[in-house]
Amino acid sequence: MKDVFVKSSPRFFRLLVRSALLFTALLLVAAALCPAPLQEAASPALTPNPVKSAWFLLWIQELVSWSRLMIWPVIVSGTLFFFLPWLPGQMRTHQASWFAPGQRRIALLTLLVWSGIVILTLIAMFLRGANWALIF
Repeated sequence: MKDVFVKSSPRFFRLLVRSALLFTALLLVAAALCPAPLQEAASPALTPNPVKSAWFLLWIQELVSWSRLMIWPVIVSGTLFFFLPWLPGQMRTHQASWFAPGQRRIALLTLLVWSGIVILTLIAMFLRGANWALIF
């Protein structure tokens, strides 16, 4: 059984180091191009309109702008993804692959949630104006 597996060292670790360096470089470029929306010190006399949270929380701010109950889908999906390895019906695989036959539904659900988060973040970042009004 062990002879069919590929040793993870050094090939896999080199791949991990390369991907970590690439991700770090991309993150630094993204941070330089899209700075954090930090403002001057808070003043009770002057409240900015709209007050936006950091870019990684904008999608949640967009959801709760619709209704305060929209936080529940975030909590439910977070719990679902936390317990994903232990959900019934999961096929064990010995090899990683994109859209494995027994895990296509989970992969599509993950892509759908990720796409929704990206779309909501972009809407909140670029299409929200004064009083959180939708502007084009």
